[in-house]
Amino acid sequence: MVSPAIALAFLPLLLTLLIRYRYYFVLFYRAVLVRIWKDCVTGLSREERVFQYVLTHATPGDPDSILDAFDDWCSKVEYISNIGPKKGKILDRLLMEQSPLTVLELGAHCGYSTVRIARALPLGARLYSLEMDQRNAAITEKVIRLAGFDDDTVELIVDPSDEVIPRLRSEYGLERLDFVFMDHWKKCYAPDLQMLEGSGLLGKGTMIVADNVLFPGAPKFLRHIRKSGLYKWKVHRATLEYSKGIRDGMAELVYEGIK
Repeated sequence: MVSPAIALAFLPLLLTLLIRYRYYFVLFYRAVLVRIWKDCVTGLSREERVFQYVLTHATPGDPDSILDAFDDWCSKVEYISNIGPKKGKILDRLLMEQSPLTVLELGAHCGYSTVRIARALPLGARLYSLEMDQRNAAITEKVIRLAGFDDDTVELIVDPSDEVIPRLRSEYGLERLDFVFMDHWKKCYAPDLQMLEGSGLLGKGTMIVADNVLFPGAPKFLRHIRKSGLYKWKVHRATLEYSKGIRDGMAELVYEGIK
């Protein structure tokens, strides 16, 4: 049995750890513990719960209203790792500056970033959005249609990225990608980027934006872009979406090719 004196000796250390990592404890509570509890109580997935909220709080055909409903739920009810409004504004600006006609999204999750990208596209542009989880893809499909986008603007592809990327040219008729947004499994960032490089779909000036490169982090991806010499790049530093005190960043790459 631990004596009171020893327990008291460790108390300052415990308090220091709690203070230093308080934002991570809050994130763990919101992202993991609340999710487990709500899953058991409601019998619905977290993605199904946020869709129900969006369905009852957003205006059909209004992408801004749908994004606001997502942001409200993720800030006040439960946590979902969307790009969020702060980093989302950076993405909005880059899309407006680039005016891309062909866009690839890796990781639609439940449709937040899909709607955010689609609303910023110029007339005649097309977004190919990938989501490997069938249940999440079904929700994404509903969110896309709720926002008012049809198949001509957004095509949802339900398959893993490493299976779809090699087929983009042959099955989907793509010749070049103008813009790529990555927000799927972070361990997939580096191999998927290398696959895109080998596909011939990246042309001079193609922009790739990758979220969460600092937290949870994508070290192999960052190491590759540093060493490859194929990109002009930078990291937009920010805080983790719907959180305080957790540093994150979003990488912006412009493909320049072999010099």
